[in-house]
Amino acid sequence: MHNVTIAEVFGIELYFLFIFLAIVLLIILGIMGKFISLWFRAFVSGTPIPLFNIIGMSLRKIPPRIIVDARITLFKAGLKDITVSELETHYLAGGHISDVVTAIIAADKANLNLDWRRATAIDLAGRNLRQAVETSVYPRVIDCPEQGYMRGVAKDGIQVHVKARVTVRTNIPQLVGGATEDTIIARVGEGIVSAIGGSETYSAVLESPQNISQLVLDKGLDSSTAFLILSIDIVEMNLGENIGAKLRAAKAETDMRIAQAEAEKRRAMAVAHEQENVATVKEMEAKLVEAQASIPAAIAQAFREGKLGVMDYQRYQNIQADTDMRHSIAKPQDREDPKKGE
Repeated sequence: MHNVTIAEVFGIELYFLFIFLAIVLLIILGIMGKFISLWFRAFVSGTPIPLFNIIGMSLRKIPPRIIVDARITLFKAGLKDITVSELETHYLAGGHISDVVTAIIAADKANLNLDWRRATAIDLAGRNLRQAVETSVYPRVIDCPEQGYMRGVAKDGIQVHVKARVTVRTNIPQLVGGATEDTIIARVGEGIVSAIGGSETYSAVLESPQNISQLVLDKGLDSSTAFLILSIDIVEMNLGENIGAKLRAAKAETDMRIAQAEAEKRRAMAVAHEQENVATVKEMEAKLVEAQASIPAAIAQAFREGKLGVMDYQRYQNIQADTDMRHSIAKPQDREDPKKGE
């Protein structure tokens, strides 16, 4: 048998070691390839980023491609002061790197006062930064109200239905902490209703809708909001109900019911008073009958005691008969009923 020498064994080991190292190198190059590619892209773009910094992003669970692309885009747009560290910090805070970069470049081109610190604060506050910058460049129109009409009542009681459109532009310095468009709609609605209520007649409102717009615009309704109101335009206006007439009719009906209640109260009091008088008369008649009933008993008592004689009693009877005759003559006779003989 052929004996294998030590040199041959050593050569075989070197061969396998070379193969192993080649495989490891290929694996390392495969892993490092994307990082080297990003590093090379940054290098040729004029904004070199250290390779170890790119690898560190991946270890910190930051997508290196997003940061590198954002850095290159900002550098090419002339915004060279924003560092890679600031981009990483904003991503780790939960920000949207692509939206912020796009918005800050658009703001820079439009000469808007939007720096990196304010832009990231707006983004982290949950506001749509790209839309805000677009609204700053191209004003936005808000329907007020979104559906239906605002209803105001002039001093003559006629209701007026109004629909308006508010042209606004984003107020970037007030975007963080400023009120939203719902506040704008509410304030404009309140101002229009107040302006209509201050008009003498509904015809004055219909004749000069621009006066209402100007009154509302002069109130500074955009204070402490995220928008600047550029104009308020009345796009539709029509008449509603006669609220004043309804209120006057309701008041008249209420007054009538109150008067009827008072009259009924006075009638009930009069009836009660009449019944009290009837009861008093009956009581007096009863006392009279009682007094008359006691006269025979008094005469009999006078006879027994000898205080009254037969002639005195006879004279009393004559006087009583004469009195009854006088009453009968003085009493008016009842008129005959003309239908009685028919």
